[in-house]
Amino acid sequence: MTIKIGDRLPEGTLSEFVETETEGCSLGPNTFQVADLVKGKKIAIFGLPGAYTPTCSAQHVPGYVKLADELKAKGVDEIWCISVNDAFVMGAWGRDQKATGIVRMMADGNAAYSKALGLDADFSKFGMGTRSQRYSLLVEDGVVKQLNVEQGGAFEVSNAETLLKQVA
Repeated sequence: MTIKIGDRLPEGTLSEFVETETEGCSLGPNTFQVADLVKGKKIAIFGLPGAYTPTCSAQHVPGYVKLADELKAKGVDEIWCISVNDAFVMGAWGRDQKATGIVRMMADGNAAYSKALGLDADFSKFGMGTRSQRYSLLVEDGVVKQLNVEQGGAFEVSNAETLLKQVA
């Protein structure tokens, strides 16, 4: 069942490659409970099929990097990119996209979180296995306030411009 507006995000974990060691976060891949990360925060989340793929690299991530200051000016605390890749790949892709410190590149290595959201997709015909659908969410204190899911191979509603217009 696909998550919808008004639903609370499901329990689960995501991993992130941490570039700078801090108290409680070691250098390298760290696993986080989603419920802990979203508590008391407004978060813009976008999901996409995979790191280094054409639309994801040329439009999706760059759009959120470009509009990050505007999203934050509207009260967004964090921006997350979720993809079915490992934390090492997401970290490298974040560096490549100049997203480090702007967009948290969150790894859903086995697609478990994408499945929990009901936003997984079968990309086997492309040799990619189970991946994430392309979508965006606005979450406040763990509750979905906006949801934009792309149909087919489109890139029309999950972009940063659309979500920016929806942030209250």
